[in-house]
Amino acid sequence: MPELIRVGHKGADAIVAGNTLASFDAALAVGVDMIELDVLAERADGSGELYVVHDHAALARHGAPSLEAALAHLTAAEFDDVRLQIDLKRRGYEEQVVDALEAAGALGRSMITTAEWASLVRVRARAPALRIGWTVGVPLAGVPLAGPLTAHMFRSGLARTAANRLRDGAIDALIPQWPLVTRRLVQAVHGAGGEIYAWTVDDPRMIRRLAELGVTGVITNDPRLFAQLS
Repeated sequence: MPELIRVGHKGADAIVAGNTLASFDAALAVGVDMIELDVLAERADGSGELYVVHDHAALARHGAPSLEAALAHLTAAEFDDVRLQIDLKRRGYEEQVVDALEAAGALGRSMITTAEWASLVRVRARAPALRIGWTVGVPLAGVPLAGPLTAHMFRSGLARTAANRLRDGAIDALIPQWPLVTRRLVQAVHGAGGEIYAWTVDDPRMIRRLAELGVTGVITNDPRLFAQLS
């Protein structure tokens, strides 16, 4: 079984409140390979400062670290081997995120992910060498998975679409919600030369099953669970 890339969701949200410097430190303390962090612009139109936060309601309630502060923390010398998954929650600030990664010297260790296809196109145009991942959830684009036949058809189509987009160079990775992951999907992604990261998995048995299916990495709120794989 290939070695699994261990990804901390929002840092380690099950240990310390996510999308905070303390949560990133908690994830690093238990040995993650990659940290996923959400990025949102200050205003809904994509303008203003960039913050590490999931939504504007959370930003209004609690505040959040700026992306600049988070990158400064995560690119410190003691963290120089951790990879970053930068998840864009909305459209309109793609170039600013790329500029921030460039300024922090973090382009080579980062992957930008989002469910917003237009955002991925803009990121690819702005920084062709930057790795990007297409996030796919259940349901996708308002299409409910109503019954096993519909679910089967959706998964079959996802495998074909992801493989085509990987071969075309439109994306480097697929980021599916874990119920969408099948052996066929994993094989399609790897066969097209891509990576596949399943989210968000907080059950050690499911982490093991996904690892056995051959996913590249698993994203979890509790990275302590990875210790149960050894």
